[in-house]
Amino acid sequence: MAILKDSGVLILGSGLAGLTVALRCAELGVPGPITVLTKTPSLAGGSSFHAQGGIAAALGADDQPEAHAADTVAAGAGLTDPAMAALLAGEGAGLMRALLADRPSFGPLPFDPLPFDPLPFDRGPDGRPLLGQEAAHGVPRVLHAGGDATGRTLMTVLGAQVLQTPAITVNWGAVAVELVVRHGRVCGVLASHPDGWVLHRSAQVVLATGGIGAAFLRTTNPPESTGDGLALAARARARLADIEFVQFHPTALATATTDGAPAPLLTEALRGAGAVLLDDQGRRFMADEHPAAELAPRDVVARAIGRRIAGGQPVFLDLRPALVARPGAFPTAVTACRAAGFDPYAAPVPVAPAAHYHMGGVATGTDGRTSLDGLWACGEVACTGVHGANRLASNSLLEALVFGSRAAADLAACPTPALPPLPLLEPPRCPGPEHRESVTAIAIAARQAIYQGIGLVRSGAALRTTGRTLERLEIELAGLPGSPAPPPCAVRLWVETGNLLLVGRLLAHAALSREESRGAHCRSDFPAMAAAARHHSFTLDFLSGLAGAAAGDSACQIR
Repeated sequence: MAILKDSGVLILGSGLAGLTVALRCAELGVPGPITVLTKTPSLAGGSSFHAQGGIAAALGADDQPEAHAADTVAAGAGLTDPAMAALLAGEGAGLMRALLADRPSFGPLPFDPLPFDPLPFDRGPDGRPLLGQEAAHGVPRVLHAGGDATGRTLMTVLGAQVLQTPAITVNWGAVAVELVVRHGRVCGVLASHPDGWVLHRSAQVVLATGGIGAAFLRTTNPPESTGDGLALAARARARLADIEFVQFHPTALATATTDGAPAPLLTEALRGAGAVLLDDQGRRFMADEHPAAELAPRDVVARAIGRRIAGGQPVFLDLRPALVARPGAFPTAVTACRAAGFDPYAAPVPVAPAAHYHMGGVATGTDGRTSLDGLWACGEVACTGVHGANRLASNSLLEALVFGSRAAADLAACPTPALPPLPLLEPPRCPGPEHRESVTAIAIAARQAIYQGIGLVRSGAALRTTGRTLERLEIELAGLPGSPAPPPCAVRLWVETGNLLLVGRLLAHAALSREESRGAHCRSDFPAMAAAARHHSFTLDFLSGLAGAAAGDSACQIR
């Protein structure tokens, strides 16, 4: 039986968005304990910690937030909400000035600067922040910290602040299993902890669980990125939006793929600093694909590489121009290459696209509110409309900061309703350790099917086949006998595998419903972009069978 614990604000996830919400709520004095649940053993988990790219912000003398917003809209292939892009760029520039401790010069914000100490962004000899150039940005505007270790640097600083804040309690190794919904309102979360089951009662639950990259066999995301928040929200019948748009990073190091192990990412900033892509003959080919060559939008670069690899031609990235232009600026990339047996100073290294970022997610407004009362979402799990069909490089960390802060401000302003009494829930029965091999095999099969059928290039036939495969695997998982008292490790494996299967079915349905090619979504049987740019939103009630119901079903909206 689960024990009952009360929280003021309950945050699922400890990436940049989750830590931002927690710190901001503490500063605003949100009543009740601020509780963070993370399934990892430390705050060094999730994609934020591993982010090599920087944070985009219009801070340069020749830059303006309006230009940043325009680049964001252009990259989004017709689906970026211009108002949301303007909000991100405008508030983001002010927020980054505050975080650089340039406090007198930041512009008006709808919130005070975050309660962070000045963050250690890279600066030049004159003390000014260094601004890098990345794909589809019109001017250099990307801040970095620790060279290509931006995520590690920022998360280390902010994680220390969270642990030093008395109002915030972090629960390690806590796996969220179910959103508890009563009378149409989210009232808490049932979670598995290292010492047993807990029913966390809260009127304010925040999803900050990150993305879905681990649903794909090849990904740059860490193994814990199994789409937990998306699956939790879907099962609770929250509205989802633009699920089909998954960005593949063009230049992951092409190492042997092992189960759950991320492919080392070779940051976009390398190409911004001069690194070039070469075919198997040593010839640059991106100039033939796009006027911006290596700095073309990510979907263009990824598919150009993917086509060659699919045809049996390896592709290489020559890092040497970037390493010479910016000595010491890319320690993470150099270390990753050497760990895989390559010397980037001696020769180009092999690369391949890998699932990297999910533009779709739980539909939210400007303050993180979802379609369910009591539930907020921010960071990669949310779909704010900022990224459209293709995320602009280095906008994701900025989104986590801006919308995480806005969500916290909304939580502080929102009156806390009285919650109905919650019954002590009986935890679900899941397979024990004796079935670990079977559950793991189902997870591997799911990741293979999703990568092959819902990858860089999709087709109706492949999507239907993938849907059937995932349905069969769901039945297989459900058929495994449950254990009366499974250990936490068995619970986590079972929960994550179930989430991978549901995420895959959601992706297959959404990709099948979008009969066009746009941004990161490419259909070989519908290669043209439709004349009208339309969003696709739906709830789990719409997902029926392999392909979902007809497009006219009232639970699904194409708008």
